[in-house]
Amino acid sequence: QVQLVESGGGLVQPGGSLNLSCAASGRNIATYHMGWFRQAPGKERDLIGDITGSGQSTYYADSVRGRFTISRDNTKNILYLQMTSLKPEDTAIYYCRAAGSSAEDSYWGQGTQVTVSS
Repeated sequence: QVQLVESGGGLVQPGGSLNLSCAASGRNIATYHMGWFRQAPGKERDLIGDITGSGQSTYYADSVRGRFTISRDNTKNILYLQMTSLKPEDTAIYYCRAAGSSAEDSYWGQGTQVTVSS
């Protein structure tokens, strides 16, 4: 079992920056493919980016590429999401996920709210 806890959300003005963290416990996440998702009101939960276990490879959705950066520190068991040039449409609940070798070995955090508004 892996427990994930997101933090760092809040209210930020358009054009601002915010850094999210996802702290893992229970197991070391080095073997897990980690991802960040977000869900806006009335919309589905969408993948915005992910990172391989080693951290050497990342993927970003078009909507955030060039503005968001995903990184991880396996020694601290933490996943990060650096968000810059934030837009009102980035407003959502942000979730992290750990994906293991099977569907049963997949875990979600509880989410953290990010609101971009003036």
